[in-house]
Amino acid sequence: MGKIPAMNDRREIPAATILEVEHTTTYRYAQPVTFGEHRVMFRPRAAHDIQVLSDSIEVAPESDIHWIFDVLSNSVTVVTPRVAADTLRVECRFAITHNATNHLDLPVEPRAERYPFDYTEEERLDLGALREPHYPDAEGRLYEWTRELFGNDARPRTKDLLMAMANRIKSEFRYQERQAEGVQTPEETLALGSGACRDFTLLMMEAVRRLGLAARFVSGYLYDPKLDSGEEVGIVGAGATHAWLQVFIPGSGWVPFDPTNSIFGGASLIRVAYARDPSQAPPVAGTWFGATGDYLGMSVDVKVRRRSSL
Repeated sequence: MGKIPAMNDRREIPAATILEVEHTTTYRYAQPVTFGEHRVMFRPRAAHDIQVLSDSIEVAPESDIHWIFDVLSNSVTVVTPRVAADTLRVECRFAITHNATNHLDLPVEPRAERYPFDYTEEERLDLGALREPHYPDAEGRLYEWTRELFGNDARPRTKDLLMAMANRIKSEFRYQERQAEGVQTPEETLALGSGACRDFTLLMMEAVRRLGLAARFVSGYLYDPKLDSGEEVGIVGAGATHAWLQVFIPGSGWVPFDPTNSIFGGASLIRVAYARDPSQAPPVAGTWFGATGDYLGMSVDVKVRRRSSL
């Protein structure tokens, strides 16, 4: 595959960018149906780089609403409609400040600068299942695909290796938006040579885990400054929900890698939820009760934009 590229991708947006997101999901039915509990994940994961300025959710029909933390401490809004209806509409909004951390410049502990390296015993205990592959590689295709990244370099720099993996997915695979629920297995993505952001994320997660590194799925939203000016966006999937992964590198912590766009930080990635597997982080999931054929479909409208001031 040739030499692993140097860390030269520095797409960034100025610090303290103020971003707004609106996410509306509408379910339609042929006649009024009753609803069970729905779980909505939209509130960003706040930290030193992201601060939540405001958030709100509106649901029609009238519903009972409360908040919980799931097993990975993601904020989950639990919605239970009170009455039957032929339409369920969930409108979510939030505003954040995003400080655009450049994760590629964060220091790495000497023991982890080059791959392979060992996590400490405590790290292994805490990382647990995030280090374990979850999907089969019966014919070794994913292993062979990953091995080609090394070329003649037996001990590449860890961040360079992970960047090379993300860059290879971006350059070799065709992005194909899919409205259907679920995710392709890594074997399916390798065979098809195409997929959506969640498929590329799972492919890289499983490759990383087969290297013995810890990786977790991240769901959220994707921002491109060109959205504000009406220009043609340059980032695949901008202005919509998005998926990427984080890899735990000692010294740097959880470092983001977006294999769909080769983005490694900055303010373009607005994280909402962490998960061991993509199935744990749908934006909206729930149940309804009615006759076969009542469900007419759903529509999703997402807007991601920059606010000029507080």
